[in-house]
Amino acid sequence: MELSDINLLDPDIFTKGVPHAWFTHLRANAPVYKHPEPDGPGFWVITKHEDVGIVGRDAKTFSSAAERGGVVGLEEPPPEMRERMSEEAAFAGNMMLYMDPPKHTLYRKIVHDGFRPRMIWALEEKIRERAIRILDDAIAKGSCDFVVDVAAELPLQAIAELLGVPMEDRHKLFDWSNRMIGSIDPEYAVSEEHVRNAQIEMFMYATELAADRRAKPRDDIVTTLLQAEVEGTSLNELDFNLFFLLLAVAGNETTRNAISHGMAAFLDNPDQFDVLVQDPSVIDSAVEEIVRWASPVMYFRRNVTQDTEIRGVPLKEGDKLSVWYISANRDEEVFADPFRFDIRRDTNAEPHIAFGGGHHFCLGFNLARLEIKVLFEELAKRVTKLEAVGDISRLRSNFIAGIKHLPVRFADVREPAGV
Repeated sequence: MELSDINLLDPDIFTKGVPHAWFTHLRANAPVYKHPEPDGPGFWVITKHEDVGIVGRDAKTFSSAAERGGVVGLEEPPPEMRERMSEEAAFAGNMMLYMDPPKHTLYRKIVHDGFRPRMIWALEEKIRERAIRILDDAIAKGSCDFVVDVAAELPLQAIAELLGVPMEDRHKLFDWSNRMIGSIDPEYAVSEEHVRNAQIEMFMYATELAADRRAKPRDDIVTTLLQAEVEGTSLNELDFNLFFLLLAVAGNETTRNAISHGMAAFLDNPDQFDVLVQDPSVIDSAVEEIVRWASPVMYFRRNVTQDTEIRGVPLKEGDKLSVWYISANRDEEVFADPFRFDIRRDTNAEPHIAFGGGHHFCLGFNLARLEIKVLFEELAKRVTKLEAVGDISRLRSNFIAGIKHLPVRFADVREPAGV
């Protein structure tokens, strides 16, 4: 393999699966690699676990700020789109994902209380009830599209529960997030106008939700967010709307895809599903292995603020840099046999970084862990054998490691104990 064979800008490659051979080659031969782009200066590709962690912890040198280029998108926009992209960057700058400290630190403090472990784990009973209902409906059919019928449903219902969105409205969240995230995939492709309309519709919904909670406060995260104040600062209407968008899209897409990849891994490694069925106590390490294996957000962009170097390679102020979590989580220097799906893996000795690192560490990680845990825990109580009954269909994206369809048959069903 030659470095010139690698083209991380081609989303079609990712419909065939993550190009792990490319990342393995980069880790071994060019862990800090300047990737060319057709009409721009190129961008750095960071593939080693250690280096991804270093970049994530150094916001001063590696910025997420929208005005510097933001966190998504590696190519320079064409000239006719630059004015609109500049306007969108100014707008996105109000979202936590596109902030650097100290502004990010302040906003993170404001919303932190809504994501304390006790707030999330208080949802366990309701999320478990929903997971059981979703699984029982799917299992009763004998076979299903696991992504559509199960993996997409639980995060939707969990986010709806978290945000106080009526269950009958949950598929609006699904539609909005698909239109915003998967728009370059033929199945979800929509015009730029439809993408903007999805954002507008979501903002209008969030505004109505906030008005309802201000008038009738509840013991839920929306009320907590609206009432929170740090150093005299609270969330204004735009702040709340953007946070609602981030929660609804990120909380939906990433967990859906982690669950889908978990099922795909169990189908490819039936011995590991047997382990979970026979020994439910491994569920916590299984959750971490599923998240490592999936790495649903494959990369984030950072932007170099001052001349620096990584592994002796000089980087210049203004350079674009991409940190590839999907590669870091297969790093041979960190993980024993990294391409083996092993739900007994020692997560302390081999820590994944699929939730990111530093000040941008995933705010919703406890909710994601809870959903994955509950779903596979309940599945293993009910089914002892799984079979693939069709081809996996992957999202056309070099950003999200997405699975669109995964036909599954539940081959050996049993009544869970206590039912």
